[in-house]
Amino acid sequence: MNTVNKINLLSLDQSGLVEFFSSLDEKPYRAVQVMKWIYHRGVIDFSLMTDLSRELRTRLESCACIQLPEVVSEHVSVDGTRKWIIRVGGGNCIETVLIPERGRNTLCISSQVGCILNCSFCATGKQGFDGNLDTSEIIGQVWLATLRMRALGLPKGVTNVVFMGMGEPLLNFDSVMCATSLLMDDLGFGLSKRKVTVSTAGVVPGILRMMNTTDCSLAISLHAPSDDVRSELVPLNKKYPISELLSACQSYLSTLGERRHVTIEYTLIKGMNDHIDQAKALAKLLREVSCKINLIPFNSFKASGYQAPDAETIDIFQSYLINAGYATMLRTTRGDDIAAACGQLAGKVRDRTRRQEKYLARVRAMEITA
Repeated sequence: MNTVNKINLLSLDQSGLVEFFSSLDEKPYRAVQVMKWIYHRGVIDFSLMTDLSRELRTRLESCACIQLPEVVSEHVSVDGTRKWIIRVGGGNCIETVLIPERGRNTLCISSQVGCILNCSFCATGKQGFDGNLDTSEIIGQVWLATLRMRALGLPKGVTNVVFMGMGEPLLNFDSVMCATSLLMDDLGFGLSKRKVTVSTAGVVPGILRMMNTTDCSLAISLHAPSDDVRSELVPLNKKYPISELLSACQSYLSTLGERRHVTIEYTLIKGMNDHIDQAKALAKLLREVSCKINLIPFNSFKASGYQAPDAETIDIFQSYLINAGYATMLRTTRGDDIAAACGQLAGKVRDRTRRQEKYLARVRAMEITA
């Protein structure tokens, strides 16, 4: 199908589709009809949308398309985790991960090709950056995963979506917010606002913009209770320090209903942020924030220079936070045998920066000296 100069309807949420059909002098209910075909029935061929007139279907064929990204390969972990390599524009590939658990299926999706940030503990940032994903490339990941799960006969389908894959979601704000709208729209994927989570490394202006845009769940990649350590792990902290970040979180939470909270993500790294004194500092730091804490043992990748703490250290850290009154979960490592665990996603990035080149040189140097 020739899609040049055609608008991909997967890039439009309900309001966008209403506007699109208005431009064709069609009534708003056409948006409802098309959304039901795409998201409820899984139909992406206009000719099969039989409650549209033949004339309208012909017009849509000429000016629009419903184009999915391409699955290059699928990898299945021994623990049931699935990772898809998905081709997007510019010859790039991103990665999407499905984590099946009892009672739910969580899909971890990407928002950028690589990542413009360079968090020191994350493999994605080492690949460099080649731009933002379009809404169709973001929502297409969910569509493809849903289609694959149906083919496999997996129950429930996608129940949770987390923007924790490749990229910083709030640096691709408009496309990500459009995608969250589709995920939570009853005419789209119909997920609860508690089941759609945007995770950010701390883009404060983006968090504040969310106040007038969405009511989805928010997760913060914190990883340290002090600015000096966090700036080493998350260089963005130099621009938006912890105090500003938590203030923005409070502002966003104030727009949500009661019993909503922010998720604090904390990757535990041996000798860096795993000391009991840092657990105490973290408990003190978050005392005014309605939150739960996810502890994530560091997942290794080549030339990272980091290690995960031992089980005893992790237990001491977690126990202190629990005893301090925080709901504190230890995230079980999933999919590390297929490089699908948190912080391991790499994809294939046509890097605009020189970050990937430098990283690969470091990997080669370590392999030579090993």
